[in-house]
Amino acid sequence: MKKVPYRNLISKVLGVSLVVVLLLSNSLLAQESAATPSGEGDAAKGKQLFNQNCAACHALNKKMTGPALAGVSEKYDKEWLYQWVKNSPAMIKAGDADALKIYNEYNQAAMTPFPLLSNQDIDDILAYTDAPPVVAVAPVAVADGAQGGGGSSGISNEIILGALALVFALLVMMLVLVNKTLRRIAEANGVVLEKELAEKRLPIWKAFAQNQFLVLVFSIFLLLSAAYFAYGWLMQVGVDQGYAPIQPIHYSHKIHAGDNAIECKYCHSSARVSKTSGIPSLNVCMNCHKSIYEYKGNPEGPSQEDLANGYTNEFYTGEIKKLYKAVGWDEENQKYTGESKPVEWVRIHNLPDFAYFNHSQHVSVAGIECQTCHGPVQEMEIMSQYAPLTMGWCINCHRETNVKVEGNEYYEKIHAELSQKYGVDKLTAAQMGGLECGKCHY
Repeated sequence: MKKVPYRNLISKVLGVSLVVVLLLSNSLLAQESAATPSGEGDAAKGKQLFNQNCAACHALNKKMTGPALAGVSEKYDKEWLYQWVKNSPAMIKAGDADALKIYNEYNQAAMTPFPLLSNQDIDDILAYTDAPPVVAVAPVAVADGAQGGGGSSGISNEIILGALALVFALLVMMLVLVNKTLRRIAEANGVVLEKELAEKRLPIWKAFAQNQFLVLVFSIFLLLSAAYFAYGWLMQVGVDQGYAPIQPIHYSHKIHAGDNAIECKYCHSSARVSKTSGIPSLNVCMNCHKSIYEYKGNPEGPSQEDLANGYTNEFYTGEIKKLYKAVGWDEENQKYTGESKPVEWVRIHNLPDFAYFNHSQHVSVAGIECQTCHGPVQEMEIMSQYAPLTMGWCINCHRETNVKVEGNEYYEKIHAELSQKYGVDKLTAAQMGGLECGKCHY
């Protein structure tokens, strides 16, 4: 038998491969251990705790109500940080030098104590503040034809359209040739073409003009149609349904009332007690935006529609800066400068002077939701006039809406008498006098 000099080649290769795998695994483990912070805290848990307890007043790399917390563990002793987080007022009262320095530097804004946070919780938060920031990778735009990985398969649309155009051109040429052939055959057989006979007939417009009955009917129809369209156009004068002006500072009801579920009456508080809903003052905006200095968007990122309209996170952050400029807010030093500028908001809903409408009567007494008149504001990026706000629209609402009389002694006697008069259990606003002229016109 012939001797094979490399009969143990397979076993040798497997052995070498095993050694290489072990070396690679040790290297990967070493890299992983090196990437893991040497501290005792868990950065993932710390991020959650930071967002729950600290994010309202602190950011990682920016001064807010309190100092920036990136790398804070390197500035102070850990035991000192434990005491500060759990009971900062006690340290200020005791005269701690570092505590007093922070307290005075940030306008003597007292930090909320967190006695329920354990030392491990604080270690987790510190691990998150010490972790290097994650650099977001910009998504690469992918063409529609390149989605799904790999090159495009099948025949392209350009080739299909070119083939169809060629077939259409051939059909046209065939029809032209057939038409010429048929004409030659007709001329050879002495057939008179229909076109020559049609030239001898009376034109249709002359026949119409000579028929007085058709002319009268057409004139009446034309006058009625013109009157109908003229009336419809005149009835739209002063109706601004769909009006959506551009405001000096972009305010997204979709983000505030939709994503963040802020109640309408938090900003438009006078709607509960006043005739008008009122324009919120900029101080109302600053209740939140003292701490919310940038827009971070939804976790899934902006939609394609938002990107097409330019509604990026940077765009919304720029609008917040406009608010700061108008109200005179020094973002760096976290205080007002006193140099404010009025914002010239553009009014959207505007009733005529002779029409009376009371918001408190509808919102507080009748309990009507804001969306009944203003539409789904929680879905509107730019606020627009949803309803026509015409007299007919208001009257229809009064005819269809029942009056709430439960717990209202003022309406009990009136409701009992009118219910007996109309023979109903529930009274509409119209049956309560909601169609009287003096209710809305004065």
